[in-house]
Amino acid sequence: MTKIEKIVLSYSGGLDTSIILKWLQETYGCEVVTFTADLGQGEELEPARAKAEMAGVKDIRIVDLREEFVRDFVFPMLRANALYEGQYLLGTSIARPLIAKHLVGIAREVGADAVAHGATGKDNDQIRFELAVNALAPSIKVIAPWRQWNIRSRLQLLEYAEKHRIPVPSDKHGEAPFSTDANLLHTSTEGKSLENPAEVAPDHVYQRTVDPVDAPDTPEIITVGFERGDPVSVNGKAMTPAALLTELNGLGGRHGVGRLDLVENRFIGMKSRGIYETPGGTILLAAHRGIESITLDRAAAHLKDEIMPRYAELIYNGFWFAPEREMLQALIDHSQAFVSGEVTLRLYKGSASVISRASPCSLYSADLVTFEESTIAFDHHDAEGFIRLNGMRLRSWAARNGR
Repeated sequence: MTKIEKIVLSYSGGLDTSIILKWLQETYGCEVVTFTADLGQGEELEPARAKAEMAGVKDIRIVDLREEFVRDFVFPMLRANALYEGQYLLGTSIARPLIAKHLVGIAREVGADAVAHGATGKDNDQIRFELAVNALAPSIKVIAPWRQWNIRSRLQLLEYAEKHRIPVPSDKHGEAPFSTDANLLHTSTEGKSLENPAEVAPDHVYQRTVDPVDAPDTPEIITVGFERGDPVSVNGKAMTPAALLTELNGLGGRHGVGRLDLVENRFIGMKSRGIYETPGGTILLAAHRGIESITLDRAAAHLKDEIMPRYAELIYNGFWFAPEREMLQALIDHSQAFVSGEVTLRLYKGSASVISRASPCSLYSADLVTFEESTIAFDHHDAEGFIRLNGMRLRSWAARNGR
């Protein structure tokens, strides 16, 4: 085994990473620095510090990354209207490159020669973490305990915890019904009772949205303001990126907005079923497409829609720091120069519907499209030549086929 002098561990304070912390200390006999990212997961993070101290960790990092997460990762993705496989708003995927970025930054700061994560060998996250480290610091070794140790079952994991006196939460002694990942953008739940896609997900899986059936019977009208493609205000109030997403999460959550039951194709080659809740992100996607509808040129908008699946797939597969993603981002960001204005939406029983939009940069001309008399000169006879030219190849095709 290669000699490792110091390791930075991505540490949640949960059972798995607590066991990984102890295993790293035993296996490599070196100092382990823990790094816990506050991405707005809604949990108290100080218990993670206490658990790390109990394990003898001297250097414990808990870093508030909420504003950076939304500003530099969620919002750029939103500018692309990114959806993986047409539905998934990439809440877990987009958090991983940020965590990897700070893992590498701390490793450089403390002189560590390795970083470690808790993703399993079946997990997309192992790919995302490690591709990001490859791009940012190829000389740093990545340790993935789930691919190295002899623990193969949950029972063995609990036996290891008991042997080393690692506290096990009372609800972890049995088979956990599902596993959860959360941040400011979303909550994802998968595993155990959700592994059969033919079974309806139990109600208690949902954590940040009410059942649309139980949502208020009265719609709520909200407005979202945009500048150069990024949301900047809710109901006329300017907000920081993290505060804005938090506000929309609350608004959307109480109306049951943003629920998704999805069977997706993992990069590693299997299908998995997950339950996603993305209330604020769902509102922002609808609002962003609403403001783009009046501010983007037709060809520009269609080009964005063509490249979006490729862009989303790059994020899902862990290529945030790859040159092709950065190239696509430059194109997307260039398209947002005039995407400014305000969108009004109706939140009601699980839906976020655009009901009006306005922009000082609008390309929409009511005078041009009106059915009434227009002040703009438009010769209806011009359409005849337009149609005839576009129909030329169809007439040739029809004649050859005997039509």
